[in-house]
Amino acid sequence: MLADKVAIARVIPHAGDMCLLDGVLECDAQRIRCISSSHRDPANPMRSSDELLALCGIEYAAQAMAVHGAWDAKYDSKPRAGYLAALRDVSCERMRLDDLADDLIIEAEKVMGDDARVIYSFNIQAGATKVMSGRATVVLDADKAGL
Repeated sequence: MLADKVAIARVIPHAGDMCLLDGVLECDAQRIRCISSSHRDPANPMRSSDELLALCGIEYAAQAMAVHGAWDAKYDSKPRAGYLAALRDVSCERMRLDDLADDLIIEAEKVMGDDARVIYSFNIQAGATKVMSGRATVVLDADKAGL
């Protein structure tokens, strides 16, 4: 494993139970592959009515993108602010995450980007079960740009 939960928490804005990723399995300039078991945790802060809806997978993917962006920019601490600005072509194959026995594998690939915004495609699986996929646009330093 390239990084554990402690290393991940150093480079994303989420802490404690909201740091959903357990580790980074692979990473290069274009892609990141992460693992998580937090979808099975009854204390997962994103649970609602004892369920963790599959659409919460978007947050798992966003955290993987944040780690990739921080590492790509060579940050070793929390990077500049990024905001999820748009989602496209999201396909959700399941209703829930909490009933999946296998760990989540979260993959994100940088499709394009510049200093102001980045587009990633993402895919989440649990074992052989496809959970969700889509594309996300992240705006960087939106607070400074007045967005």
